[in-house]
Amino acid sequence: MAAAARDIKRVSLELGGKSPFVVFDDADIDEAVEWIMFGIFWNQGQVCSATSRILVQEGIYDRLLARLVEETKKIRIGDGLEDGVLLGPLVSQRQHEQVVAAIEAAKTAGATVACGGKRPEGFDTGYYLEPTVLTEVPLESNAWREEIFGPVVCIRPFSTEAEAIELANDSRFGLAAAVMSKDDVRAERVANAFRAGIVWINCSQPTFTEAPWGGYKESGIGRELGRWGLENYLETKQITRLATGEKWGWYIK
Repeated sequence: MAAAARDIKRVSLELGGKSPFVVFDDADIDEAVEWIMFGIFWNQGQVCSATSRILVQEGIYDRLLARLVEETKKIRIGDGLEDGVLLGPLVSQRQHEQVVAAIEAAKTAGATVACGGKRPEGFDTGYYLEPTVLTEVPLESNAWREEIFGPVVCIRPFSTEAEAIELANDSRFGLAAAVMSKDDVRAERVANAFRAGIVWINCSQPTFTEAPWGGYKESGIGRELGRWGLENYLETKQITRLATGEKWGWYIK
């Protein structure tokens, strides 16, 4: 933005996120766990829109957490070119160090590692990291508020719909958000209440080239994809034509 400002150049920015995923107690737990895992562990969590803050209604929190930990431990780690591998290495040594440091900082702040959080056994080289589930993460900690950009998910319970919306929107980011519920009316209501540019209902991360992509707040400005993305590269012009012989204007009699 600073470089573009010198010449008054237009700029579109798609930046980071710390996207929430709200799961109500009427949701199917197995389906919710599947989408939670896809929303954070796909591409080792190196996804700008990753749903890395999970808010689960109290009635199913313990069962969902137990199932999430169980399934997370089953994820096969290794070379992404090998059949059956679901989690490869992080992109660089620096990124690996930053993610590990973020996990350690979360523990220092009071978070609990429900599973993962370290280099997997048998992987002495490469930038591998176990998929990690953090619980009891303080709301003011960096782990809850800042983008980690790795296979690390924070999960906490909520009581009411109003509380879930408040926690979901309490972020300087607003790229994406997701909600899961069998109550379509409630899901639509919550989706409309999210302060985010991309919202999913009963899923996380599906992307379509026909739909706009971009965020609110510090997640950027402008939109990519669809006609909205094309419009970023166009100028709008107004042309007004007065027909020959036609009189116009408040001062013409």
